[in-house]
Order: sequence, then structure tokens, then C-alpha cells
Amino acid sequence: MTKARREREQPCLFVLDTNVLMHDPSAIFRFEEHDIFLPMVVLEELDNGKKGMSEVARNVRQISRFLDELMQGVTKEQIDAGIPIPGVHKPLGAANTSSGRIFFQTRPLPSLLPETLPGNKPDNTILATTLALQKERPDVHVTLVTKDINLRIKAAVVGIHAEDYYNDRTVDDVDLLFTGLARLPDDFWETHSREMESWQESGRTFYRLSGPLVSGWYPNQCIFTEQDDNFEARVMRVDGDDAIIEVLRDYRSPRNAVWGITARNREQNFALNLLLDPEVDFVTLLGAAGTGKTLLALAAGLTQTLERNSYKEIIMTRVTVPLGEDIGFLPGTEEEKMTPWMGALMDNLEVLTQSEEGGEWGRAATNDLLATRIKIRSLNFMRGRTFLNRYLILDEAQNLTPKQMRALITRAGPGTKIVCLGNVAQIDTPYLTETTSGLTYVVDRFKSWEHSGHITLMRGERSRLADLAAELL
Repeated sequence: MTKARREREQPCLFVLDTNVLMHDPSAIFRFEEHDIFLPMVVLEELDNGKKGMSEVARNVRQISRFLDELMQGVTKEQIDAGIPIPGVHKPLGAANTSSGRIFFQTRPLPSLLPETLPGNKPDNTILATTLALQKERPDVHVTLVTKDINLRIKAAVVGIHAEDYYNDRTVDDVDLLFTGLARLPDDFWETHSREMESWQESGRTFYRLSGPLVSGWYPNQCIFTEQDDNFEARVMRVDGDDAIIEVLRDYRSPRNAVWGITARNREQNFALNLLLDPEVDFVTLLGAAGTGKTLLALAAGLTQTLERNSYKEIIMTRVTVPLGEDIGFLPGTEEEKMTPWMGALMDNLEVLTQSEEGGEWGRAATNDLLATRIKIRSLNFMRGRTFLNRYLILDEAQNLTPKQMRALITRAGPGTKIVCLGNVAQIDTPYLTETTSGLTYVVDRFKSWEHSGHITLMRGERSRLADLAAELL
């Protein structure tokens, strides 16, 4: 359902562009009681896009199956009158509780486009169809729904109300996305320590407290004060107005170094506490370039794989979307093909193995050991796999759709930890935005699960040049 439905009570007729169906095959079920119209040119474009193994081609085949099921046993008269659409959460064979109908273009419609927009292009044909519907159906509000910005601009020019497809948005604004952090007010202890309990267990300090702020916390959310005591803790459990919190280990101290590195700020310290906790199966780290996402994830993975033997190996993967023009065919095995995409892995491994102990021979031996315990895999071959006792790092996760993210996370078997890294301000995939990215989707959906954690890293720690460039450019 789009924003227009929330703002108006007038009956609506939504004309769907092809890219909406290619992006979300279930879009035809998302408009509740309102009607949908599919121009014939949209069906032609769907037919042209059904071949191949890409995500778009799979979505096209899925929407074709949906439409085929809707039309089972339907007569021509029923098609002309509109086919009832089942509710969004009901199977196609269930009883229909929605008054919404789907209409197909069954006859030519007069072209009302200006001469500057000839109707031989698919986009212009959709515009012409929408204009004709506006004239024929003055009793309803006709809206064109498309993810094509240029088509929405052209629609506004010719007098058509057009909107983006909003149903796939996780949040209305990315600034509202869960950060994993909560700053406590200065009077926190006065308002929450009346019935406080504290105890120690296996060298860890816990508090049980209650108060008005507790109900708004999430499991594994990091809370802190900025007073002199510099209190930092993690929410372990929330039960109504009661919560159990654990004081965090300080990884900024050299004695708590993780594979030779220490946290440089509060957010990095929170991230290391989540990455090194065996009870946290799923961790998401968001942050701009240079905030330390990959370095922290890799250092924590090496520590747990080689020192603690918690995992058999580290698997690193990422979406292969180029920054500029594609360089073409890459020879070699799967791992050799993925190597050019793993520059971030190599750069961070160089930082983690730069110790002078043992000299050049020692570094070579370390690199050989790491090569046997770190595997590079392509996302293209993940379907059907199950990873057991693996530490899986997914880099550049902001370029995944929610459906792709689901396909990857469901590969996790017993004992596997998944770490998703990304920057939602650097999305290179068409039709994905900050609010519709798969990374944004999983951050919002997993925030209430007690075995997942999320941190948004704020400060860049790469170099003063990189920090200034990120701010000025």
C-alpha cells in the first residue's frame, strides 16, 4: 500500500509500472481495498524479462505465477469486471476479504499524450494509458506507481499523480533506524536504582534494575553515561519494566587486545563485545568508510577461530557490484575470481599480521596459516548450502535486497555466527535505497532477538585525511 492510501479516503486505482513488480512480486497484494490496473505493455515487458538466473528474472517468473493462479477458472466477463485480489497474508485459494480488484488492459485506450511524448516507448505508453484512465474514471483517484524517478517526473509534467512504491520500506527515514546505542540521562541512577541488585558471575558484573526507561530497551542494546564514571553496559534481558544489564569489558585497554588491536572509541568497544560473545549469533555493523567495520569483524573472527577454536574457519563474502565500469571476465577458480573483490580483506589482514616478531619468515608462516582458515566464497553459490561452526562475514551488505539477505542468513547451521557489514549511504544496486536495503531490513527485524546485536559506528579511525574527505566531499 502506498502513502496515498493513508492520506485519502477516496477510492484509488493504482497503475503499476513493470519495475514495481520486478522489485516485489507480491506488490499486487499490497494495496488492500484499492484497485490495480496492469497495462498490456507491462505484461509485454514482464515477458521480455523472464529469462535468466538473475534476481529480477526470478521475480518476474514469480509474479507471472501469481497472475496465472488469479486467472484460474476466470471468464472473459470476469476479467473485464476485475478479478478479486486475495488478502496479502492469505493463500490465493482462501476466501477473499478484500474489495480490491485487479484490472487488465483488454482494449485499446485513446492516447492523450502531447505531441512531445510519442507513444512508441513503453514508459510513454504507460503514461498514455494512465491519462486515458483518468478521463474514463473521474470517480476514482488514478495514481501511477513506479520506482522510476524519471517516469514520475514525466508523469507530473503531463498531469498524472505518480508515487514511489512505499510498501518495501523498512523505516520512513534512515535516521530513525535502530543504532544499538542508548545514552542514559544524568539522573538515571536516581530514577532506576531504588530496587537495584548487583552480582558477579564468572568475572562479569550484572545489575538488575527497573524504571521508566527500561521498557524502551532491546536485548543486546548498549547503554552508557557520559558522566565521570563513564558507565558502559549491555542489556541482557528485558521483562516489562525490569531489566538485567552486564557491564562491558573494556577492549580499549591493551591488556584486552583482540588479535593485536584495541578499540579506539565507545562504539568500537561495543562492537567487539558483541562480536566476541558466543551467545550472539547475528551481528550487524553499520558505519561510514574508515569506521573499522571489517577490521573489528576480522580480528574477532581470528581470535575465536585460531585461539579459542570456537569456529572451524572464517568465510568471507560480498556482493560483486563494481564501483565503476566492470573489468569483464576473471579467470581462475571461485576463490581466485573473488580475490579482486576482497581488497578490504587483504588490507585488514595486512594490518593484523604486521607484527615484527619472527621476522619475514614468521609473517609468511602466519599468512600460510590464515590462508587455510579463511575462505573466500561467492554469494552466487550460496543457495542450498549449510554452514556448520563457521564465522561468516558478509561485506557490503547494503547492496542486498531483503530476499537475498533472507536466503543468506538461512544458510546458517548450528554453531555459525554471521556478521553483516555495510554503509547504507553507499548503495550501488538499482532500485535499492537506504530505507529498502536488505541491511536496513535485518537491522530492524532482528533488534528484538536476544541472540542478535547491532551497532552503528560513528567515528572514522582510518586517517585524518580520510575523515576530512568523508566530511567535506
